[in-house]
Amino acid sequence: MKVLYVEDEEFLGRIVKETLETRGYTIAMETDGGNVMQRYIDFMPDVCVLDIMLPNKSGFEIAKEIRDNKFDTPIIFLTAKTQTEDVIKGFKTGANDYIRKPFSVEELMIRIENVTKFNTSKVSSNENIITFGEYKLYTNKQIIEINNEQRKLSYRETVLIKFLYDNKNTIVNRASVLLHIWGNDSSFNSRNLDVYITKLRSYLKDDSNLEILTIKGIGYRFVV
Repeated sequence: MKVLYVEDEEFLGRIVKETLETRGYTIAMETDGGNVMQRYIDFMPDVCVLDIMLPNKSGFEIAKEIRDNKFDTPIIFLTAKTQTEDVIKGFKTGANDYIRKPFSVEELMIRIENVTKFNTSKVSSNENIITFGEYKLYTNKQIIEINNEQRKLSYRETVLIKFLYDNKNTIVNRASVLLHIWGNDSSFNSRNLDVYITKLRSYLKDDSNLEILTIKGIGYRFVV
């Protein structure tokens, strides 16, 4: 099981990381909240264990960003905060569980097992599958499927195709696509978007009823 563990207390983090690794977990550890989303994208964990008080970006902000991008990876907050309002805020931002420090690694392991069991049953539901034409998009797994053949997508490919689908048969402004995928509309990201659109077109070529049209000077229209 892949665990993204975010903890800025390096001594504690090292102990927890090494203990979990001896129990068979694969751990990616991060100490800076500002680096977590890129680490998440690169690692694609089965569960996230997030401290709340982190440099540059809090655990609350990270959890919200994960959920805003439609990922349902289980999130466990691990924190010294004990106020009821903090617990409530944690669950409102999308947390699945909440452990107060100090804690035992055995307790953490049980919590991880519990939230991942729940998530396994959840991802089998249709709410994470989008069907258009002959294709199925599994948003939580980042997979697109046609005729029982599957292709693994990147994080941004998944977010882009879902954004186009959510706005299907209407024109979406190019700048709004860039802001949604990258957070800014720089020329560098604009060139990247051209590459991503070309890739998506190649992925969808097996259904002639689907087309991503370029509306010159404006943006795109995903015809379904």
